[in-house]
Amino acid sequence: MSTMTAGLAESTLASADFRAFAGGLSEPAGIAEVRAAAWERYVALPWPTKKSEEWRYTDLSKVGFGALTPTLPTSAPEEPLSAEVHAVLARSGDRAGIVVLRDGQVAHLELAPEVARAGVVLCSIRDAAVEHAELLRRTMFDARPGPAEEKLWSLHLALLGGGYFLYVPRGVRMPAPVHAFHIVEREGTISSTHSLVYSETSARAAVIDEFLSDDLGAETVSLHGATVSGEADSAIEYVALQRYGRGVKHFSTQHIVAGRDSRVVTFNVALGGDLSRADVTSRLAGPGSDSEMLALWFGDANQHFDHHTLQHHAAPHARSDLLFKGALTDKASSVFRGLIRVDKGAQLTDAYQTNRNLLLSDGAHASALPNLEIEADDVRCSHGATIGQVEHEQLFYLMTRGLTRRQAERLLVFGFFDEVLGRLPMEGVRVRVREAIEEKIGL
Repeated sequence: MSTMTAGLAESTLASADFRAFAGGLSEPAGIAEVRAAAWERYVALPWPTKKSEEWRYTDLSKVGFGALTPTLPTSAPEEPLSAEVHAVLARSGDRAGIVVLRDGQVAHLELAPEVARAGVVLCSIRDAAVEHAELLRRTMFDARPGPAEEKLWSLHLALLGGGYFLYVPRGVRMPAPVHAFHIVEREGTISSTHSLVYSETSARAAVIDEFLSDDLGAETVSLHGATVSGEADSAIEYVALQRYGRGVKHFSTQHIVAGRDSRVVTFNVALGGDLSRADVTSRLAGPGSDSEMLALWFGDANQHFDHHTLQHHAAPHARSDLLFKGALTDKASSVFRGLIRVDKGAQLTDAYQTNRNLLLSDGAHASALPNLEIEADDVRCSHGATIGQVEHEQLFYLMTRGLTRRQAERLLVFGFFDEVLGRLPMEGVRVRVREAIEEKIGL
């Protein structure tokens, strides 16, 4: 597997070293140009500090980016599905497609023949840069992250190893989700992957991105970007299920665009890793569009989960509904910072934002910062957040029925999450998420 030269593993990363390395890669010109421009932007930008409102509770100076070894594209032959992937698939229903990315590289990609015959395309980002260059540029390369996201987004594009492109043509309804496994095995590395989902008019699609690793003995960083776009009257479900082992720090930037009368459901689940940060932006670009943003996390030991969201209403008559729930025990911590932004012309907006946090120990800590920014005058918007300890009466009742305190707490956590889980419409996706939560909390 190819890695960067030693010069780029130092804390002072040099553009000359990057250009020398990237110039030796064999990849489409479109990716090479974006990679070089992203690196230049990354070098020019300062790292966000805790003086920034968006990074007040997550200290990036404690992440040793410069000491890690980036992994970049190779032309390794496709590998068969591992026993680990087979085991997950055997328990979680039908899949229309399967993608495996190992240490940032596409290792396996397949699409059900009947779905391919309907015109659905599932390919690597590398192949998409040749065969669907304009769509790739519009949806992924031209994405404009907010100022707080730009440093990591630039690094994500500069170090992009692999990713997949899912295209669903007009009127096609996929019978089952595409399941992508992002597996990290090499400790001490930084890998970057991307998921691009595009649904044409009246099409239907569902995707699961699952992030996996064992516990790793040295600091390891995973960068991930997702761009999900739905044209008029389309419907997309996108699930990001983060189940990394200890030693991994995960940074995800997601850009969602909903066209006229389309519906996009996003569900972020954070269970593993030492540190997990998700920046999720949903842009309601067409009248009648609908965005449902769901998330849950369960943290123990010293885990830290950070979620920043933007519900951007750019068109009138649109609806967004956000429900994020987190449960924490031991000395785990979490941050939720959400913003509903309504543009001046986005009249008749209907937007909701709710964050609820359940603390299972005195050492756990949650911060919740919901916000509104409204420029239209005919809207209905509400937001709220709660942080509370587990109710002792409920614990006592369950323990009188023979459960230990730990068992009772886990059962209450699962009940606390059930409101979010019940809003996932596709059964195959719901089964996998429930299974992952049960494994984490020990039910």
